[in-house]
Amino acid sequence: MRKHSFHRWLLTAVLVVFLSSSCTFASKKKEGKKKTKGKEVTYDGTSLIVDGKRELLFSGSIHYPRSTPEMWPSIIKRAKQGGLNTIQTYVFWNVHEPEQGKFNFSGRADLVKFIKLIEKNGMYVTLRLGPFIQAEWTHGGLPYWLREVPGIFFRTDNKPFKQHTERYVRMVLDKMKEEKLFASQGGPIILGQIENEYSAVQRAYKQDGVNYIKWGSKLVDSMNLGIPWVMCKQNDAPDPMINACNGRHCGDTFPGPNKDNKPSLWTENWTTQFRVFGDSPVKRSVEDIAFSVARFFSKNGSHVNYYMYHGGTNFGRTSAHYVTTRYYDDAPLDEYGLEKEPKYGHLKHLHNALNLCKKPLLWGQPRTEKPGKDTEIRYYEQPGTKSCAAFLANNNTEVAETIKFRGKEYVIAPRSISILPDCKTVVYNTAQIVSHHTSRNFMKSKKANKKFDFKVFTEPLPKKLEGNNYVPVELYGLTKDKSDYGWYTTSFKVHKKQLPKKKGAKTDLRIASLGHALHVWFNGKYLGNGHGSHDEKSFVFQKPVTLKAGENHLVMLGVLTGFPDSGSYLEHRYTGPRSVSILGLSSGTLDLTESSKWGNKVGMEGERLRIQTGKGLKKVKWEKFTGKAPGMTWYQTYFDAPESESAAAVRMSGMGKGLIWVNGEGVGRYWMSFLNPLNQSTQIEYHIPRSFLKPKKNLLVIFEEEPNVKPELIDFVIVNRDTVCSYVGENYTPSVGHWIRKKDEVQAITDKVSLTATLKCSGNKKIAAVEFASFGNPIGDCGNFTLGTCNAPVSKQVVEKHCLGKAECVIPVNKSTFQQDKKDSCKNVVKTLAVQVKCARGKKN
Repeated sequence: MRKHSFHRWLLTAVLVVFLSSSCTFASKKKEGKKKTKGKEVTYDGTSLIVDGKRELLFSGSIHYPRSTPEMWPSIIKRAKQGGLNTIQTYVFWNVHEPEQGKFNFSGRADLVKFIKLIEKNGMYVTLRLGPFIQAEWTHGGLPYWLREVPGIFFRTDNKPFKQHTERYVRMVLDKMKEEKLFASQGGPIILGQIENEYSAVQRAYKQDGVNYIKWGSKLVDSMNLGIPWVMCKQNDAPDPMINACNGRHCGDTFPGPNKDNKPSLWTENWTTQFRVFGDSPVKRSVEDIAFSVARFFSKNGSHVNYYMYHGGTNFGRTSAHYVTTRYYDDAPLDEYGLEKEPKYGHLKHLHNALNLCKKPLLWGQPRTEKPGKDTEIRYYEQPGTKSCAAFLANNNTEVAETIKFRGKEYVIAPRSISILPDCKTVVYNTAQIVSHHTSRNFMKSKKANKKFDFKVFTEPLPKKLEGNNYVPVELYGLTKDKSDYGWYTTSFKVHKKQLPKKKGAKTDLRIASLGHALHVWFNGKYLGNGHGSHDEKSFVFQKPVTLKAGENHLVMLGVLTGFPDSGSYLEHRYTGPRSVSILGLSSGTLDLTESSKWGNKVGMEGERLRIQTGKGLKKVKWEKFTGKAPGMTWYQTYFDAPESESAAAVRMSGMGKGLIWVNGEGVGRYWMSFLNPLNQSTQIEYHIPRSFLKPKKNLLVIFEEEPNVKPELIDFVIVNRDTVCSYVGENYTPSVGHWIRKKDEVQAITDKVSLTATLKCSGNKKIAAVEFASFGNPIGDCGNFTLGTCNAPVSKQVVEKHCLGKAECVIPVNKSTFQQDKKDSCKNVVKTLAVQVKCARGKKN
């Protein structure tokens, strides 16, 4: 008893001292900065749970190195306004550690600044750590120097790779922890990802692949950072990793979480197809994206990430092989960070509709009905409440279907889903777009396009480089990612008796290459070039050559378009010229591959001297451009910044293939001469961020590989989306903006819920002209409308009355507005209102 009494007395004394000191500390703390409360992040079979609350997460991929810090605030703000509450980004190892042990977290690599801007906007962050990211980024984000680590094999149970990966992973996560960026510390990071789509290569590594995935899982879990971790496209993700889906239709293709206590997460919903040089345009409609998201959430999904929400630009030499400099331009925010409508607005409306369903989706019991062959009803009800949400789906791609649900009939458009957040009221249909549309314009700058005074410097052609290799050196290993270019030279003797004896007989030079491109000179004469493609990298270059008795000289320039970004055994991927021979000799084929010594050199002289910069410019002798120049020529001129604050770009008309710099900043690779099946260049305009520019005398430097180009055709353009349109059918569902949820009921916020078309100018611009208007059956799309067979004569007059001189206007979409309620010449036609307006600043602006 005494012992217990003493313990109680001692405990009381300690508490008194502790409480008095705590009060003193608390009073001091009030005077200082308020500490952010940590948020616990957990999950169950329904959703992620953040700070005790279930969440529906609408996320978008935005990669910090693919835009500039000056662009980040606007991009993030627009993402939030588009209904996102989460930003997802990869972490780029070769950006942060380009040389072993030398780290870079500044400029476009300032990951901490990027995350803090997201936090400032009240949004969450998903951090996709890698180490491999793919992302159409050179080498899949892995630094080149890893290739040269003795005994290394990437992405498998390999000691050197795991050692370097662990050091990198801990470095990044410790940095995040130091900055208090994890949710458990009060920061915005609620979810992490280790590795990336590993199942695509796992079989190649057999048991070592299984061991590697388990090791990666244990590594991040052991750091106790207070956030869940995912593995995408990894159905056998080990606990506690959450297996997540990547693809276009995860509502149908995802087998689901591998444990009942894990939520259904969609880490990549591809908003378009990334572009490669030489391909034809491929787009994904917003109707298809909206359908896929609605379907996923109707089947217990609680998280979707749009890959990409803003693609941006592959500046410098950062793109993977053959990938264009412009990245995911057809995303909701285009390369320049501008809202691409209707993709941006229609998805925003989808997020609003799903948020109206939040309570039943997160707390209700799911049920499914199949009323017809192509129709389906999925709904969620919370027992004992009025909380209910329904998704009525029509999978018929050609005709509308009528679905009867709870005593009421609903007409559902072809291949679409209608969302009813109260199981009664349709507030959104995935195929019916009521948000406005835009068309992008590239306007020639008046200020920047003064007569250019081009000067040129042509690279000296090497004749005989040092080297003792008996085969051409592999190109990745030769360049070590320091340049796109690697020179190869060899000399060989031909006896007179080996020359063709038959008059008119030809000899050919044949070079088999593993990619990516090649330029060839023989005895000082340029023979031409060849290249592969993203799908077929290997190619054969074969041209007639004139041999001479005695010594002949061959010069080859191997050209990279980036390192590969996918597949197993990435460290053993090879490219460049592999077999060289002379055909047609009287003595037979002469194989130069192993019978001659090869000399090598990495890069261009101009690269070594950095003549793309103001300082380096003076290190070579420039000559005035006279209208014609050989290949391997540098071009430089000066220009003033394009007028206004709009996004800017350079249009590379007249050029072939090469690299662009503005004021020493790498704009990226261009390839105008690689035409797609439509006989068009894949990318013509190249983004120049405003932060690259000065008001006057900006230095433009171009390295051009091909001869006889026409730099005088280059021009600078201003980018806008001032062509604004609307295309709304009279049978469409009115905007979801009419509705809010109050407790268990969905209520209208306006006295009358009616269908309208909305047009809105960006910035401080106003509607200056109505370029097209038709209430009838117009044809075409924004920027290319034409009249159909049915049109209300007063269409343009009505639109002008509602819209001219306004920054935003709303037009009722019904027959009476367009005087068709009494005089309708085509009564059996379901009418559509198509409008196109031009936005502009007033004279004072």
